[in-house]
Amino acid sequence: MNAIIATDLDRTMIYSRAAMGEEQFATLTTVCVEIYRDAPLSYMAEAAVELMTRLAREVVVVPTTTRTPAQYERITLPGSPFRFAVVSNGGRILVDGADDPVWRAHIENEVTRAGATLDEVRNELRTRIDDSWVTALRTADDLFCYLVVDPSAQPPEFLEQWQEWCDARGWTASQQGRKIYATPQPVTKSAAIAEVRRRLVADGTLDDSAELYAVGDGWLDTDLLLAADHAIRPRHGELESLGWSSPGLRVTAHTGALAGVEILRWFGERTGLDPVEPSDPTGRGATAGVHAG
Repeated sequence: MNAIIATDLDRTMIYSRAAMGEEQFATLTTVCVEIYRDAPLSYMAEAAVELMTRLAREVVVVPTTTRTPAQYERITLPGSPFRFAVVSNGGRILVDGADDPVWRAHIENEVTRAGATLDEVRNELRTRIDDSWVTALRTADDLFCYLVVDPSAQPPEFLEQWQEWCDARGWTASQQGRKIYATPQPVTKSAAIAEVRRRLVADGTLDDSAELYAVGDGWLDTDLLLAADHAIRPRHGELESLGWSSPGLRVTAHTGALAGVEILRWFGERTGLDPVEPSDPTGRGATAGVHAG
C-alpha cells in the first residue's frame, strides 16, 4: 500500500447534534455511531459512512484521537475493526484493540523527562479556576487533564496566561469548544503515527515511500497536520477560529458533517481510489431527516 491516513474523530469525522448544527441535523440522513449513557451522542452523515467503509478497505486508516481508550471504544466507526488506533492524543497505541505496553512505557519515560508532573499541573490549575465558569476538572488516562468550561463566562485572559505557564514547564494548553486541555509536550499524535507507520513499513504492509494523509480541527492536531505529506482541516473548529494554516494545507468548503463527507472524498481522490460516489453524495434525499441508530 502507498498511503496511510490518520484521521481525527470528534468534529472531523463524527459530530454531536450540537456540533453538527440543527439545520444539518434536520436535513441530512445521519447514522448514530456512538451511544453514551443509553442515549445517542455522535453521528456521521450517511454518505460519510459509505465513503469511510470503502476507504478503510483499500488503504491503511488509523483513527487518531484525544479520546481515552474507553471513550474511543464507545464509537462504532465505519470500516472497523482497525488494526491500529492512536488514542489519548498519542499517549497510547491500540493494536487490534489492545493497548501496546511498549509504546506506553516509552511515553511515560518521555513525560518524566519533559518537565512538570501531572499533579503539579493540576494543582496549579486549581489555583486559577472557580465554579463560576468551570464545570469540571478531569484527568485522562493518568496522562493529561482538561477543564469543562462555560466559554461565555470564561475570563478572557485565562487561556493565554495558562498557555504561558504550561509552555515554560514542558506542557501544551489548548481549547476546543467547552474543553481546555493541558498535555505534556512529548505526547503528540504525530509521534504515535510515526511509530505506527514505522511498524507497517517494517512488516511490509506499507511501501517505504507511502505518504501520510492527515485531518484534524484542533490545536492538538497541528503537529500531525504539519508532519503529514498531505493535510486537510474542516472550515470550523479551533483551527478555523485561529485562522491557522500551513503550506499546502487544504481547507474544506463545507462545515459540520458535510465537511466530513468532503474530507473522505478528498482522501479517496488523493490516494487513487476509483471515483465511486455514495448513493447520495451529501446525505440528502428521500430519507433526509431520518437518523439511524
